[in-house]
Amino acid sequence: MKKRIVLFSVAFIAGIMLMNAQSDVGIKAGLSYNSNGDLKEFTSEVDQIYKDEGKGKSGFNVGFYGKLDLGPIFVRPEIVYTQTTSEYEFNSLIEDYKLSKIDVPVLVGLKLIGPLNVFAGPAFQYILDNDLNGINISDVKNDFSVGVNVGASVEFGRIGIDVRYERGLSENEANWSNAGETFTLDSRPEQLIFSLSYSLSKDKS
Repeated sequence: MKKRIVLFSVAFIAGIMLMNAQSDVGIKAGLSYNSNGDLKEFTSEVDQIYKDEGKGKSGFNVGFYGKLDLGPIFVRPEIVYTQTTSEYEFNSLIEDYKLSKIDVPVLVGLKLIGPLNVFAGPAFQYILDNDLNGINISDVKNDFSVGVNVGASVEFGRIGIDVRYERGLSENEANWSNAGETFTLDSRPEQLIFSLSYSLSKDKS
């Protein structure tokens, strides 16, 4: 129940931001190449017996954006559902760690030349679910975390294309035990994201 209340609050705040972005409102979707941090295994005999840096895999995102133009500067809030996947060796098997979350980036951009823009800003993240090898890892240090987005975009009429780098800033480990061993996994995402957006409010051009 607590998660639902928090998620509703995040969605409500983001919705208000989008409605107030009167210059432009639209939808967006994209693919990403992403990874998380180290998977570590501990036992009572030694401090650390295993460390896996993980392997990045593809993910996806879909959501809405708003945009408020302020001359050469713009503010672009977004609300985005994101799913990332990273690959680890767990119990001598290769397993995928899947994480789904709601992202609320609040980007500040600068219009450069023609259709080219650059932008950066914080991304507020709320973890919905994460699992590894069928284990539901509920013990995440923080459901809420903060990251940063930096990127560039081009706009052609109603169509926009952007590429951005996202990095989680808040240390946020997932913890669980299995067969007497304790595991920790850094759930902070690191992503290279490619997105396509479509304006619902601009005139066709």
